[in-house]
Amino acid sequence: MTATDQDTAATSPPQTSTMRWRALLLAAVSACAACGIVYELALLTLATSLDGGGIVATSLIVAGYVAALGAGGLVVKPLLKRAAITFIAVETLLGIVGGLFAALLYVTFSYLGGSTVVLAVGTALIGGLVGAEVPLLMTLLQRGQTAGAVDTGRVLANLNAADYLGALVGGLAWPFVVLPQLGMIRGAAATGMINLAAAAVVALFLLRRVVSGRELATALTALAAAFALLTALIVGAGGIESTSRQQLYADPIVAYQHSAYQEIVVTRRGDDMRLYLDGGLQFSTRDEYRYTESLVYPVLGDGARSVLVIGGGDGLADRELLRQPGIDKIVHVELDPAVINLARTTMRQANAGALDSPRVDVVIADAMAWLRTPHPDVVPAGGFDAVIVDLPDADNPILGRLYSLEFYTLVTRALAPNGLVVVQSGSPYSTPTAFWRTVSTIQAAGFAVTPYHVDVPTFGDWGFTLGRRGPGVPIPTVPKDAPPLRFLNQRVLDAATVFAGDVAPQRLAPSTLENPRIMTDMRSGYR
Repeated sequence: MTATDQDTAATSPPQTSTMRWRALLLAAVSACAACGIVYELALLTLATSLDGGGIVATSLIVAGYVAALGAGGLVVKPLLKRAAITFIAVETLLGIVGGLFAALLYVTFSYLGGSTVVLAVGTALIGGLVGAEVPLLMTLLQRGQTAGAVDTGRVLANLNAADYLGALVGGLAWPFVVLPQLGMIRGAAATGMINLAAAAVVALFLLRRVVSGRELATALTALAAAFALLTALIVGAGGIESTSRQQLYADPIVAYQHSAYQEIVVTRRGDDMRLYLDGGLQFSTRDEYRYTESLVYPVLGDGARSVLVIGGGDGLADRELLRQPGIDKIVHVELDPAVINLARTTMRQANAGALDSPRVDVVIADAMAWLRTPHPDVVPAGGFDAVIVDLPDADNPILGRLYSLEFYTLVTRALAPNGLVVVQSGSPYSTPTAFWRTVSTIQAAGFAVTPYHVDVPTFGDWGFTLGRRGPGVPIPTVPKDAPPLRFLNQRVLDAATVFAGDVAPQRLAPSTLENPRIMTDMRSGYR
């Protein structure tokens, strides 16, 4: 018997043993499939966190990954006669590349400022290795002693079932367990270790009769070395992450968390605290009062008693609402509980503990889903007097849907007749098309609108849209009983409704769920 034939020829074991071995191999298939889908989701997460992500990047990664799957299947064809040892080699490489990739990409981005090439290479390598798995496993199931005499179609059905089940487990594990509990670097490394463990099980229990003793020892040594490498990465991941992450921020990082939705970073230098979501600055305590006062007080009109806050998990809007006399009910809907937790701890001084006030009812929910469902227990009879929409710029699909015509139409369900809504709308100078797109979309949802803008030194020229549900264009005013304010007064607000020629109003088609034009506007860059 030649070495080439060793993978495919062996004395058939008893039927019970065959069934047990086949089940174990299919379990390994599921584990490898789970790892494969986690690697792809990690690529997508890294593209979003480091390079801004979006539809184009997502499409390129998915398409590139799928193409690499096919290429991997073709490249491995000449090695199918040595399926057993080739499978162990592929799994070893996949565990190393997949496990180390997140750390490599993160360090590259932090120190060199660009990671597109590394991301593309990683997508091709991981996709190719994952693509090589199925032909190898199919060969082992059909020809090796673990399969027995089974119909090709039945073998393929079992293989697909195990593969897709594993993909389901991996797809659920990444957002709900791996990423929030371990983070990107540790999560990818732990996934690589599972890949290596699956390969070790296959080698020890299934293939020891079809490869030589020397090959088996070599394979197990390689797996052990790769496992040790990833273990070292997990142990040192904290230092790698903190050192690399700090390269991206000018001020010392005092809090960090990668939630199921975004990367959250809080920095502090002296009295200046700053919040970043996925690398984008959300506020600086040096001048956030300019932004917050301009966002909150014009929407209160005269006599608002109930307010719905959507987004703004930092609690700064709630702080100002609690200062306004007469407001006795605030419902705050925020998607990410991690932001709320940081607002109640690290950022508590900035928001004066507003989120713990008995007048503030914090709801953790997707805003669009929440608005679609009646909530008579928290929504006042007749609707809220005011709605504040304080969301990050629409630079990804999750946020893009919250800047859509459909979303603003849903807002009307929660708003009282003649109630006011205010939406942070971006910069009319730096991103004019996105700003006027937001204004046009709110207007298309049936609101009478008045855009206005103020200078926030950290952000530059920053704009808002005030809308009224009902007849009459809303006139931004500071409530007569407003508390003493550091920035906003009626003269400032009157001037804020004037737009110079270089930021002149534009009438644009609305952004919708079907055609999220505002995302295209944001990706066109800053002026």
